[in-house]
Amino acid sequence: MSTALGYRAFGTAEVQEFFDRPDPMPGPAEVLVRVAAAGVNPLDHLLRSGNVPDLNGDLPFPQVIGMEAAGTVLKTGKDVTGLEVGDRVTGFALTGAGTYAETTLLLGESTARIPDSLPWTWAATIPVAGTTALDVLDQLDLPEGASLLINGIGGGVGIALAQLAKNRGLAVTGTGSTAKRELATKYGAVFVDYTAGSVVGQFDAVVDTVGGESLRAVAPLGKKLIAVGDPSVTELGGEFVRRRLDRAGLERVAELMAEGRLDPHITGTYPLTRAQEALALVESRHASGKLVISI
Repeated sequence: MSTALGYRAFGTAEVQEFFDRPDPMPGPAEVLVRVAAAGVNPLDHLLRSGNVPDLNGDLPFPQVIGMEAAGTVLKTGKDVTGLEVGDRVTGFALTGAGTYAETTLLLGESTARIPDSLPWTWAATIPVAGTTALDVLDQLDLPEGASLLINGIGGGVGIALAQLAKNRGLAVTGTGSTAKRELATKYGAVFVDYTAGSVVGQFDAVVDTVGGESLRAVAPLGKKLIAVGDPSVTELGGEFVRRRLDRAGLERVAELMAEGRLDPHITGTYPLTRAQEALALVESRHASGKLVISI
């Protein structure tokens, strides 16, 4: 048996509860892992709220919260290749299986080994923030010296984007609330405080991590436009990020972290017993950097 944080019906934070469940059995293409750390993401509360029914609307309850984790392989499905029991890994969980838990199931093709030198907490941020940033930059394919505006630079994806973009020789500008200034400038971005007025200028590309009216405000500023959370970007002539969710991307981000070229900027680490606090902070949209649950 293992402890997990989940929900038995869609709703607000009030539906969240801890419960014990048997260790799940991996299917042919899955791996069972003992979770060492789990990343906290906006998608976690969107799934709990029932706002993305295409992903979890037909799944049985209870569902466990969380989509990304790092841990140790306990068992592999018969079709899984390249992974063995005892491996240190990071990867994407099956939707509903969750990662705010002591054990969970990861997708074999979306799980990768990590270097021994990489802390569990760092590795747990790779699947969502790390590979999203990588996918965005590969999709944009900007030349060195190009200008990039990151709308909402202070979150996990935004900070990863800023660092990887600087690694590629891009000129980075980022928007955020006043409290995010120090964080953005730490990683070499020109900071624009959106509370002080509208963003002005023209950029080779704009990446939006905020959505809604904020996306619409910055959409005209870029020759290229990509959003990571709001699919309505296509109505504005932009593109939604094309996620690959593959082992190769996970390995690339892990290598960048191990080389010291990408810092996930973890601003809070919580035990599983306080996972609800971490998710509430992300849901409030006041979190800076990345929050992680250490199990």
